[in-house]
Amino acid sequence: MKLYTKTGDKGKTSLMGGRVNKDDLRVEAYGTIDELNSFIGKAMTELDANLFKDILEDLETIQHELFDCGGDLANVMKERKYKLQEASIEVLEKRIDALTEEVPPLKRFILPGGTQAAATLHIARTVCRRAERRVVTLMNAVEDVPSIVQKYLNRLSDYFFAVARAVNYRLNVNDVEYIRSGDVFK
Repeated sequence: MKLYTKTGDKGKTSLMGGRVNKDDLRVEAYGTIDELNSFIGKAMTELDANLFKDILEDLETIQHELFDCGGDLANVMKERKYKLQEASIEVLEKRIDALTEEVPPLKRFILPGGTQAAATLHIARTVCRRAERRVVTLMNAVEDVPSIVQKYLNRLSDYFFAVARAVNYRLNVNDVEYIRSGDVFK
């Protein structure tokens, strides 16, 4: 089997149930999710398997769920069954709560960074926010978009913030507070 098909050489790509231009809002949304997934893979290579076993398990699960999101967005068939489920959001919320309990309370905004892995996770957070914006744009333009994808991405960006802080904390690296920030987390 060849890796290339040449079917996209004229600027079109396939969805489940149709073909669209490669700059279609759906393609932009799930393409940004794919970019996010790549940054997660990069972050995983930067985490010690023993110290971050729980986080690595989270991230692998998230990678699968992001494939579900992309597939759900790419599905334009008349009869659809979506893969992403509300339970995934509930798991993220529990993990966010656990990771937040692990680190010192936050009073001010922090700068993205710290360790290499935390910095990559902050990049994942910002790409996740962009993916969410792309999904919202798609939802505003097209009625048949599963809203759970937007909700999942919203929660996922919070997870990336919490996990980046936990990574720094476990490695004894302090978050750097934004110096002109007032106390915003009370």
